[in-house]
Amino acid sequence: MAMITEPDDFFTKGCGRCGRFATPDCSARQWTEGLDQLRRICLGMGLQETVKWAHPNYMFAGRNIALITAFRDDFRLTFMNAGLLEDTECVLERQGPNSRTPGVIRFTSAGKVAGMKPVIRAYLQQLMGHADAGTKPPKIHAEIPMPDELGDALDADPDLSEAFYALTPGRQRSYMFNLSQAKKPATRIARIEKFRDKIFAGKGAIER
Repeated sequence: MAMITEPDDFFTKGCGRCGRFATPDCSARQWTEGLDQLRRICLGMGLQETVKWAHPNYMFAGRNIALITAFRDDFRLTFMNAGLLEDTECVLERQGPNSRTPGVIRFTSAGKVAGMKPVIRAYLQQLMGHADAGTKPPKIHAEIPMPDELGDALDADPDLSEAFYALTPGRQRSYMFNLSQAKKPATRIARIEKFRDKIFAGKGAIER
């Protein structure tokens, strides 16, 4: 099934990503009034309406600002680059358990959209200001646990330990990430031995 490419299709038929497309059971059709309200708010702010990932996407100054989506249990407005937002009203939620930054408002009625219109407009205005200024969200580095084999190797070799901890945090993470991709302990141990010279040279795992 082909996904939609025109915004109007989403509001009348759905996203085209499942067999419920253009049927009364489509999630987009279940939340028609609320979705239309979100659309009017975004367009009323002067945002450019496009389609990305088979959903209505709203842009300003060449940057993605917000995305409208619909599910069986709710419909949502997802703010892009949410790390730049000041959630003054404490209304943002995480998209899922692995999301790093809260950036979603979930709705279960058109009435909630109407009640939150001032907040939605204020948050959109925040992101539009950042887009206009070219501000980028702060980088968030995911914590990578140190593999046991690397910890054991560092404990057993003070020189290796000193060299490893003298590396930049990014280079340390490169080794931990590389080793964490190996499924077998023996593979991780073998990689550590191959990495020794690079660690002493002050290099990261993928540096030559």
